[in-house]
Amino acid sequence: MNAPPAHIYEFGDFRLDAEKRLLWREDEPVPLTSRVFETLLYMVEHHDTVLDKERLMEAVWSDSIVEENNLTQNISTLRRVFGETPGSHRFIVTVPGRGYRFVAEVRLREADAGPEPQRIPETAIEPVETETARVASVSEPNHPAASRSFRPILLATAAVLALSVAAIFFWRGRTQNPLESPAAIPSARIVIPEKSIAVLPFTNLSADKENAFFTEGVQDDILTALAKFADLKVVSRMSVASYVAGPHRNLREIGQELGVANVLEGSVRRAGGKVRVTAQLIEMRTNTHLWAETYDRDLADVFAIQSDIAQQIATALEAKLAPEEKARLDARPTTNSEAYVLYLTGRGVEGAVNRSDEIEAEQLYVQATALDPRFALAYARASLLNTRISSNGDDLARKAKARAQAEEALRLSPTLGEAHLALGLCLYWGEKKYDAALKEFEVAAATSPNNAEIYNYVAGIYRRQGRWRESVASFERAMSLDPRNREVALFAGNNHLFMRDWPAATACYDRALEIAPDFVAPKIGLAYLEVFRNGNPAAGSKILQNIPAGSDPYGMLSEGRWDLAMLERDYSAAEKIVNDSSLENFPGGGGTPKTFYLGRIALARGDIESAQRYFAAARPDTEKRVRENPDMAERHAQLGLLYAYMQRKEDAIREGRRAVELEPESQDALHGAIAAANLALVYALVGEPDQAITLIERLLSAPGQVEWPDNPNNITLADLRLRWEWDSLRSNPRFQKILAGPEPKTVLTATR
Repeated sequence: MNAPPAHIYEFGDFRLDAEKRLLWREDEPVPLTSRVFETLLYMVEHHDTVLDKERLMEAVWSDSIVEENNLTQNISTLRRVFGETPGSHRFIVTVPGRGYRFVAEVRLREADAGPEPQRIPETAIEPVETETARVASVSEPNHPAASRSFRPILLATAAVLALSVAAIFFWRGRTQNPLESPAAIPSARIVIPEKSIAVLPFTNLSADKENAFFTEGVQDDILTALAKFADLKVVSRMSVASYVAGPHRNLREIGQELGVANVLEGSVRRAGGKVRVTAQLIEMRTNTHLWAETYDRDLADVFAIQSDIAQQIATALEAKLAPEEKARLDARPTTNSEAYVLYLTGRGVEGAVNRSDEIEAEQLYVQATALDPRFALAYARASLLNTRISSNGDDLARKAKARAQAEEALRLSPTLGEAHLALGLCLYWGEKKYDAALKEFEVAAATSPNNAEIYNYVAGIYRRQGRWRESVASFERAMSLDPRNREVALFAGNNHLFMRDWPAATACYDRALEIAPDFVAPKIGLAYLEVFRNGNPAAGSKILQNIPAGSDPYGMLSEGRWDLAMLERDYSAAEKIVNDSSLENFPGGGGTPKTFYLGRIALARGDIESAQRYFAAARPDTEKRVRENPDMAERHAQLGLLYAYMQRKEDAIREGRRAVELEPESQDALHGAIAAANLALVYALVGEPDQAITLIERLLSAPGQVEWPDNPNNITLADLRLRWEWDSLRSNPRFQKILAGPEPKTVLTATR
């Protein structure tokens, strides 16, 4: 009789063969001792579950009694193998007062054969099981007590250091190669944790629109409460929003799509001062109703209803709640029921995710704080919205308002996770204080470990800090918690694009389109990948031509079509695209006059007189935007490029350099690289080939400066070969050497 097929677990760029007891990183074996391997295996098998230290020790050392230090050392060894650093937890997260949680997305598939890695002798690395070792290695590494057991500690330390060197070697070996994309792995399936849940949209049994928003707010507040339980995996709001309430929903199919074992569905009826909420928890595998309840209460008791539902679900799923989690669940955000109804309605309105709805939701939160000036949660949500609305940098008053609201939320409730999230976003988007923002996000994640929004922001900061691999891992975490969020998939694809990992970017864009087939942005991304990967703008243009009319309210599609026509040097087609657009400004550079694009067409044709007329028309608006926000590097870069097209050499170089000064690569690896690439283009356009090529030679292997649509300063081999802007360099031997060679591998090294 044949044995059942063996399986391996895959996470990140690792794979673990449970039967052969091997860990691999790509094709390289990672040597582990049996205890360290058993620790990893148990955590992977119970991923996305908080594992108490006692439970882990019992599983790994079932045949002996050991101290907690042995587990601590095993976790520390694994973190070194994974390349984790303080503040970066892409695989293992410590849950204070509880234990550990393996947070990377785990995939399961049939095992394949591979060469046996070299084993490390068990006695050379096994943790020293003594109280002295625990004190010396964990509490005070330089404490004199370490000398009491010097020889065994020295042996263990030497072995751990050797393993660390090996881990670093494997890590560095990856810097020249793209990360493997989950979408590229054949026959892989996601392992669904038992303690996982999606809270589906509730049915509104009231007639009017206001109550529909109220119903959405009730559902969202229950989801938010559950997301704060570390022992559960909870799918985020955006991924469940598309599953409209009603009897037609196929719950088993939804559970598979979202990667959860359980779903919660329900309904809300609001009439006068009364509310009825029904809820039922269903286990997907067996279609079993685990719990159901109907609540008929006064409207003032709606918070108590939501709190009880969250508690009942935790009990039904056997999720352990830490004391602080229980306290957060029981804490009323406000004692004013009218303010709370306004807050819930705001949460429902906010779910529509467009600018006008965000403004309306912010106003509802402000009304709630007027009724209850101590409503910290409403201040925090208002702050988050104001930061998002002002993210283009123009609305400085709203940006200041966001900071004041975040500070007030923290003053009222210093431990409120949403308040730390709000302040973190102010520091990140508004003030570019990345280290300070990360600290706030870390506090927010500790209070709400299932909030994908936090990991999305953290990923953005990591790439600005040049921590590209950590950025990838954080985006993967966000996608795991928000698997049907098209925006997160798009952002992850853009992140891979910045690293010139074309296959991984393609996989993420395809994922976004699987979620939302009419989503225009990833189609534009795929069109540009035809340029970046294959040097074929005609193929990219064909993709964009197949997008229906009316899909371009902001001009991104038109701008992409224009740029690809320019890459094909079909200037007549490019001119027609600009003239046919009803928009006065295209989105490039935060809003650029169409005359700027018409000037570039004329200049590419050699019609200098017409070009200068168009550029002169674009200049007042471009200069005005710099005066209005003189600290925005993007504005200076855009103005420098305009001056370069106008052959105002000194002005162009001054503005290009100012952009680099405002966003140096040492402080912002992403936007700093874009500013440096823009300066390279400025140098090329104004007749400084050596300075341009020196920057190109460096930037061609650095991540960051690859964007779409219409980014003439992209530094890829395809762009350098195709764009007319680089024509002045084509007779230069250094530039010819670049074009004749293969595209260098992108080096993912931190700039900090």
